[in-house]
Amino acid sequence: MTTLTSGTDTLTRDALTVLQPGFTGTTAPDWLLRRLGEGLASVGLFGRNIASPGQLAALTAQLRAEREDVLVAIDEEGGDVTRLEVRSGSSFPGNHALGAVDDVELTHQVAHELGRRLAACGVNLNWAPSADVNSDPRNPVIGVRSFGADTGLASRHTAAYVTGLQSAGVAACTKHFPGHGDTAVDSHHALPRIDVSAEVVADRELTPFRAAIAAGTRAVMSAHILVPALDPDRPATLSRRILTGLLRGELGYDGLIVTDGMEMRAIAGTYGIEHGSVLAIAAGADAICVGGGLADDATVLRLRDALVAAVRAGELPEERLAGAAGRVRALARWAGTAGRPAEDTHGTEIGLHAARRALTVTAAPGLGNPDTVKPLTEPPYVAALTPVANIAVGDETPWGIAAELIHLLPGTVTGSFSAGDGPASAAGESAGRAALQAAGPRRIVAVVRDEHRHPWMASALDTLLAARPDTVVVEMGVPQASPRGALHIATHGAARVCGRAAAEVIAGVPGL
Repeated sequence: MTTLTSGTDTLTRDALTVLQPGFTGTTAPDWLLRRLGEGLASVGLFGRNIASPGQLAALTAQLRAEREDVLVAIDEEGGDVTRLEVRSGSSFPGNHALGAVDDVELTHQVAHELGRRLAACGVNLNWAPSADVNSDPRNPVIGVRSFGADTGLASRHTAAYVTGLQSAGVAACTKHFPGHGDTAVDSHHALPRIDVSAEVVADRELTPFRAAIAAGTRAVMSAHILVPALDPDRPATLSRRILTGLLRGELGYDGLIVTDGMEMRAIAGTYGIEHGSVLAIAAGADAICVGGGLADDATVLRLRDALVAAVRAGELPEERLAGAAGRVRALARWAGTAGRPAEDTHGTEIGLHAARRALTVTAAPGLGNPDTVKPLTEPPYVAALTPVANIAVGDETPWGIAAELIHLLPGTVTGSFSAGDGPASAAGESAGRAALQAAGPRRIVAVVRDEHRHPWMASALDTLLAARPDTVVVEMGVPQASPRGALHIATHGAARVCGRAAAEVIAGVPGL
């Protein structure tokens, strides 16, 4: 194991310590190992870094051979946002499905099992859970990543998730402070703005974070959002009023504050990542997350040098940078001493069990109880009405029910349809007609994701249901639109286990 390079001064080591960079590849590049020897204390992992649990364990062992106390962070929410199972879909339903069940013990068990798997692979910091209250149904970036639109529900499940994850020895990073739920803009693309009163923020957005703090969350992630009632000038990540005054002062939080990805356009497109990183540390952040899109040595050096230069120019107090670095090291010490569960205490099927419980099944009027609706016995045609992928989710993670139905009903045929060009109604009608033509005489299973946010998708369903009222509809996003179809199944998320749970209902296979 390499010790910190003796020629690296304290200021430079502190500047490296507060960075959480990503990298490319499934083994650690030489530059990353070198920076670990110079003071870098954290590494962020993404789907591109993971091929299998065994490979991930070897990668984290490689990192710890260079620095034993390195924090290895990952964005593993389960549900739609998965890195452990980025190419297959998650074995765990996401927050919205857990909120639909509303069993805090189940949420604790799911988070514990997810944490146990992370810990077994050498990961000790998870950028989860999302504590956002999804109060704006148009929200393009949170949606099913939220436990729901009810503040009380989001609060109790956030606390359960934090305690479950940390009971497995993995630090929780509750996000996106002060709350990203009431936004209609994705901060990956632009700077969202929440125009509500300070009282509404306090009662709605902040309540789940209070619950997370009370539950002992080891980290909190800031949001790149502008909340004028709290700070009219700076987004939360760069706001001393919000990070130091509100989160530290009023809420009494003393753990690690991590920024959301600084390469996101809400910051990079307005302040630049170097200046933005200096402002974030000055505002009260302790760790700079960067690497979702920027993952190289040059980026690390640019940020390191920007922080050092800011201290030397008097723009960033040296004691503030030292304090931030101290909190990173404190979390690393906790992670090094946190207990690890010796064995799987809840069973590997806990995720599928939760996904089955999360289903909401509605039969069309006149068909009676959905439990009495006859399952499909012949292989259907699965028409996936596919929206543009959420950047946080990524387009490499599969979703839907096709693979599971093919397993249960061999011979099932599938097709994917999107908005295309032109007006939403025309695009939707075109997609619907194309699906009808492709399906032929087969029974149709239409799979949608946030029908209420996509007018073309609603129009495509109109076309399908007008011609084929026996169509089964599976909603794998937030079930905001009214149920329709001969049978409507709301999964409350698009994880692989959610697709399996829905497929079991369609094929009449009883969940075990």
